[in-house]
Amino acid sequence: MTPWWKKAVIYQIYPKSFQDSNGDGIGDLPGIITRLDYLSKLGIDAIWLSPVYQSPGIDNGYDISDYQAIDPQYGTMDDMDNLILEAKKRNIKIIMDLVVNHTSDQHAWFVEARKNKENQYRDYYIWRDPVDGHEPNGLQSAFSGSAWQYDKTTKQYYLHFFAKQQPDLNWSNSIVRDKIYQMMNYWIDKGIGGFRMDVIELIGKDPDKMVRENGKMLHPYLQEMNQKTFGQSDLLTVGETWNATPKIAEDYSDPARHELSMVFQFENQTLDQKDGCSKWDLKPIDLVELKKILVKWQTELDFKHAWNSLFWENHDIPRVISRWGNDQKYRVVCAKMFAIVLHLMHGTPYIFNGEEIGMTNSPVKNINEVEDIESINMYNERLDAGYDKDELLHAINVKGRDNARTPMQWSDALNAGFTSGKPWLRVNSNYTDINVKQCLADPDSIFYTYQKLIELRHHNQIVVDGDFQLIEETDAQILAYYRILGDQKWLVVANLTDKEKPFNCHEQYQKVLVENYTTPSNLQNIILKPYQAFVVTIA
Repeated sequence: MTPWWKKAVIYQIYPKSFQDSNGDGIGDLPGIITRLDYLSKLGIDAIWLSPVYQSPGIDNGYDISDYQAIDPQYGTMDDMDNLILEAKKRNIKIIMDLVVNHTSDQHAWFVEARKNKENQYRDYYIWRDPVDGHEPNGLQSAFSGSAWQYDKTTKQYYLHFFAKQQPDLNWSNSIVRDKIYQMMNYWIDKGIGGFRMDVIELIGKDPDKMVRENGKMLHPYLQEMNQKTFGQSDLLTVGETWNATPKIAEDYSDPARHELSMVFQFENQTLDQKDGCSKWDLKPIDLVELKKILVKWQTELDFKHAWNSLFWENHDIPRVISRWGNDQKYRVVCAKMFAIVLHLMHGTPYIFNGEEIGMTNSPVKNINEVEDIESINMYNERLDAGYDKDELLHAINVKGRDNARTPMQWSDALNAGFTSGKPWLRVNSNYTDINVKQCLADPDSIFYTYQKLIELRHHNQIVVDGDFQLIEETDAQILAYYRILGDQKWLVVANLTDKEKPFNCHEQYQKVLVENYTTPSNLQNIILKPYQAFVVTIA
């Protein structure tokens, strides 16, 4: 039987920015509950909920101080239970964000661990002596600087691959692993639909050998996790794996290996950064390379023994139409094109809140407007190194994580209908033109394109199981492919650019399934308009 998550469409909610119910400017669980009917109308099957656990908020909830408590800013555990229940009534599952590579430095384990070297929790984390009075080695944090933080009390360094307030857990300690599995089972018993696993490729780390991702114990740990937690349940598990190749992705998701359902892979995320440099060192997107990578993951991953995730945006990744498309003149058709391209591919699609109405990046003019710790650290570090301030702000406006985190735009009312108070992060100034209310009132809006794409996946097995076949005789910046299942054949065509492009197909089509312009009745020697995309059934 086909697992439910192969036919599903997942919707990611960033709770802090989705819907505030009490006027404190911060989204919360009761607010999400009030919007479940909207999500049911869209047609999604599950909500991936970014962390709502108790947290000091250094990294917006990805620094957890108590895995079995809800942060008061989001509500209570009763609210969480109610969300699970109310979502279930609408046939929507809740996917919890699982952050187990690291904790907050305010987690009870770390508070104890740093007291002295003999503490029973000491080995829950990774500690090393100084080397020649300095850090043990050159491992770097993803949030700038060394991955080692000196602790004056015990005169040792602890490892943190992210902020210094996010100490890495020691997965080689079997007690730590068992505690994590107990916590996971606590949530499974509550009736959740699965886990999204934050930076899961790091748990097999070997810091003494400078190994971060894909350590030798990574897959044995995941197999143990599967066996002790979700392995006997019909749950979705998706791992965040920035360094996965198709072969590595198969290792994670081959059912015979008893690990995960699928992974998020990010190979296309480096296409607008200079080779060998960081994400902040920008270069123009090469759409031909983007096409190649999309096709690579459709053709090199063995879908008989593995599975793929499909996404453009998430809480860490800016709005795709601003980044790789045109969020001004062609915002609507561009957003529809990106949706059509992705949702007709092989794999499980993920929608980030606001993507379905075409929300855009939200530029800043001053670093004081920025909340994201990664962006702030980069700015200060590079400013000290002599970089130009305007160039740094430009990089933040293109790639900064705040772009995805601005409040959901529900209406043209004050603060876009997100809150009656002062929003924790600025609302994008274009909310009066781009909002849910406007989209729902317009039958030709981006929202209804997403709704249609979800319906197509739910009701057509060809979208789930059909073979992918690239049409190679096209302009390099046109992505055209067939999905084929038995005697069924669908054609998907997309112009990835803002220029008119020629396209030629000698086959006749029966009907148009979804489009963002009126599709010509004959596909021979046509001119595709900027960002034009369509899906048709072939006779």
